[in-house]
Amino acid sequence: MLLRPWRREDAPAVLAIFAASTDLDTQYPWPVRTLDDAAACLERMLAWQPDPAAGEQYPLAVVVDGTPVANVGLAEVSRRHGTAWVSYFSSGAVRGRGHVRRALAAVVDWAFTDLDLFRLELGHRTNNPASGTVAEAVGFVPEGVERAKLRHGDERFDVRTLALLATDPRPAGRPGEGRVSLETGLRRSRT
Repeated sequence: MLLRPWRREDAPAVLAIFAASTDLDTQYPWPVRTLDDAAACLERMLAWQPDPAAGEQYPLAVVVDGTPVANVGLAEVSRRHGTAWVSYFSSGAVRGRGHVRRALAAVVDWAFTDLDLFRLELGHRTNNPASGTVAEAVGFVPEGVERAKLRHGDERFDVRTLALLATDPRPAGRPGEGRVSLETGLRRSRT
């Protein structure tokens, strides 16, 4: 498995992820139903720039057997506070295989080691407990529920928040799992 920045030529893979994941339409702010939609989605993800006001963002493709199948990202990176917001989504075709869990664990290690962050936060809708299971498997600790925090269309959702500190224990990888590689361009020295 490889984690790398998304590329413009990944549009067909983005379209395939959304096509195999009917629930993403209710979670992702821009519909992805055509190749043009997928290209526009990628442009938004590629538009990140380290910006002290907005915080750095790192949307990363999870590539398995040469094909992107998921996204794991850091957003709102605050160097001042040593924090970031974590998010992920995957193709329904590969869920349950541990790809996002393994990718998330690699991003956590990278964030704490190479980016010198201290606290990572994430939230998942309470009607999507599988997302929380992924986070907890990597060591994230539940902190509470924010009532009616998110709105998708006309519906509001409660959000369960979790966090992981650099000093928190993290589970070891599972035996027999392959290595997760980070594209070397993502390595950064501590600031």
